Amino acid sequence: GSQMKKNIRDHWWRFFVESREDVVGIDAALIMNPKVWEASGHVGNFSDPLVECRKCHSRFRADHLGFTDAAGKPTERKDINCPECGKNDWTETQQFNTMLKTFLGPAEESANVAYLRPETAQAMFVDFVQVQQTSRKKLPFGIAQNGRAFRNEITPGNFIFRTREFDLMEFEYFFDPKKSQWEEIFEFWKKEMEQWMSEVGIDAKKTHAVDIPDGERAHYSKRTIDFEFDFPFGQKELFGLAYRGDFDLEQHEKASGQELRYLDSETNEKVRPHVIEPAFGADRAMLAILASAFEEQKLEGDDIRTVLHLKPVIAPVQVAVFPLMKNKPELVAKAREIFTTLKKDFRCEFDDNGNVGKRYRRQDEIGTPYCVTVDFDTLEDGAVTVRDRDTMQQERVKIEELKNYLQKHFN
Repeated sequence: GSQMKKNIRDHWWRFFVESREDVVGIDAALIMNPKVWEASGHVGNFSDPLVECRKCHSRFRADHLGFTDAAGKPTERKDINCPECGKNDWTETQQFNTMLKTFLGPAEESANVAYLRPETAQAMFVDFVQVQQTSRKKLPFGIAQNGRAFRNEITPGNFIFRTREFDLMEFEYFFDPKKSQWEEIFEFWKKEMEQWMSEVGIDAKKTHAVDIPDGERAHYSKRTIDFEFDFPFGQKELFGLAYRGDFDLEQHEKASGQELRYLDSETNEKVRPHVIEPAFGADRAMLAILASAFEEQKLEGDDIRTVLHLKPVIAPVQVAVFPLMKNKPELVAKAREIFTTLKKDFRCEFDDNGNVGKRYRRQDEIGTPYCVTVDFDTLEDGAVTVRDRDTMQQERVKIEELKNYLQKHFN
């Protein structure tokens, strides 16, 4: 799982940062000056509606139970029973700030309060001028970051869907609203997000682009899209795309007294850029990929094959190498030799435990695209048996052609 998640983050970085000329990456601190979060509005407004059962004292998100809508506005009070004890005796809805608070230094005093970041975006805003000047980028361009974020969730759950610490992958795309149409940039990044989801194996048939209506969007947003996915527990938010205007840069300018503007070399005018933000969660991406890739296939009789149809770029193991029999030193030695060679270019696993059929099934379950088996014929003809995960078809391939064969099928 850790390898698969790393593959998701690496592919995202390659797709949105390394392969582009107009996006650069940063790696900011988890704990920034608390004044950053005051200026951004997180300290005052980053909250969820909370209700508590008076009988068992369990606490829940009010919007999850139906007491409020997604924007936190009260709905018509229904007969809603507590999921824990079954009673219907609730406190009034109150706002619960989901920032994770800590203290810097030896004393737990108000002057030493700090916060673990609930998102990675604000560092990209406060560092905008330094990044632009050192990278020498002209508008439009983006600043990207991925890494850990923290939220004091009221009701974490649904496996890795909602957790108190998670990995975000997001970037801010800065542009001059006088020279660029935000609608065109918005549509461009929407298509790029859809393309990335396709490349990592998120099922397009289970994905929905939902426009957030007026009244439910952030007040500074002219348009926000939530990409939602049909998880096993319902249609829920996966990723987001938002046009944030110049709200964040303006707030940090006011709070810091420092100019966060771009000097247009053509007009000699200082511009406060507008921003479009594509935001991804690595954990939710992983969950959506697993839900998209999982299949139980009925074979002959009552035989069931469990398989993950993972894309090779995401699969934690790309190639598994087997000796046909573990008690034949000559087969094990040749298989080890091939494994050592392939490991330089692919994520590989060596397995000699159990019969070959069971080894195939183990690799199917973790989504390994190809298995390579060394048998007695290998010692004679210099070829191995390559088995395809999805079709279960087998093909003989010369050892010296194996690397090119795999690379061709992975691309």
